Amino acid sequence: MGWRDFFTDPRLQQVIGKALADNRNLRTTLANVERARALYRVNRAALFPIVNASATLSAVQGTQGRITDNFLVQAGSSAYEIDLWGRLRNLSAAGFETWLATEEGRKSTQIALVAETASAWLSYAATADALRIARETVATRKETLAVNVRREANGIGTKLDVATATSQLNTAEAAVADLQTSLAQARNALELIAGGPLPDDVLPTTLGAGDQVLGALPVGLSSEVLLRRPDVLSAEHSLKATYANIGAARAAFFPALSLTGLFGFASAGLTQIFDSGDFQKSANVAVRQRIFDGGATANNLAAAKASRDAALATYEGAIQTAFREVADALARRGTIEERLRAQTSLEVNAATAYRLSKLRYEAGVANFLEPLDAQRTLYTAQQSLISARLIKASNMVELYRALGGGLVETTVPAEE
Repeated sequence: MGWRDFFTDPRLQQVIGKALADNRNLRTTLANVERARALYRVNRAALFPIVNASATLSAVQGTQGRITDNFLVQAGSSAYEIDLWGRLRNLSAAGFETWLATEEGRKSTQIALVAETASAWLSYAATADALRIARETVATRKETLAVNVRREANGIGTKLDVATATSQLNTAEAAVADLQTSLAQARNALELIAGGPLPDDVLPTTLGAGDQVLGALPVGLSSEVLLRRPDVLSAEHSLKATYANIGAARAAFFPALSLTGLFGFASAGLTQIFDSGDFQKSANVAVRQRIFDGGATANNLAAAKASRDAALATYEGAIQTAFREVADALARRGTIEERLRAQTSLEVNAATAYRLSKLRYEAGVANFLEPLDAQRTLYTAQQSLISARLIKASNMVELYRALGGGLVETTVPAEE
């Protein structure tokens, strides 16, 4: 699949296109990506639950009832990306430039660039949503304070209620200030990855449900897309160096199946290849003979056999890793959808509870603590819903990495 099929929002497509066009020096690009990661993954002290692509969601209760947690988005890195960052740190400058010149080096870098651009853009969108909710909460708490001031002046309220409403307003105003800082940091991170300043019209104003931002995975997505993954490409190149028959190797180790079933979840075939234990079977002598069928290798030399066997093991491992990463990401997709449905229902019910508790208070049948607690619950539910939506979007980025997208823009590209 091409990245335009994954990331369908026209504004996000513009930002990704700019990032690909303006980041010509791949080594500098990687350095900027790492710097931006530090910005948008760490500096999120903004009344937001901790989020990562594995659907971890938590909130730490701070002083005076304020949520004082970090907002962290971490889409899972694929095995070839881990290799990419390891090479960046451990190879000499000349050695790394040589590796970048290879097909797999180029693909790894551009996949990282597209994925991190999307992650930073989604992070900005979620932070914008959080800021909007915080501002709405400030407006609501101003109204609540005004009601309490009037009630106290008319002798039916208390100074305690006024003081409590004031402190809650101050807390919401502090949250707005924090989120304004976080939004500026999110923009800095995005522009760092994109290679320069971005106009306001390509920045998202809301993440929403994410359906307009990210495309749906097609039913029956062929496993052949995994042959584009940089680690599989690299392993095939190593096998070719031992005069192996790549067609025979694919037939032996690469399952031809559909990765996705209905609704974009894992297909039955993808699940069954792990349950059946097929990936635990080693290549027998007959299979090896089909793969290494009389090339120019000196097959009688022990060193040549060892090199050949090592290349075959690497190839087999790369394929298993590719299928496992896709299966894991698709499995998480199912639980993420369940969590999102529950969080959406929670937000709706919390809003209803707040509305009813406010009416009870205004009618004089409940004290101020009832709508106050309901309002806190609603605010937390609203922020958690944004987090759940971001988890869903981050899972799509994780799938993009696992499926080995990157250089192509559309699903049916011309041959590279």
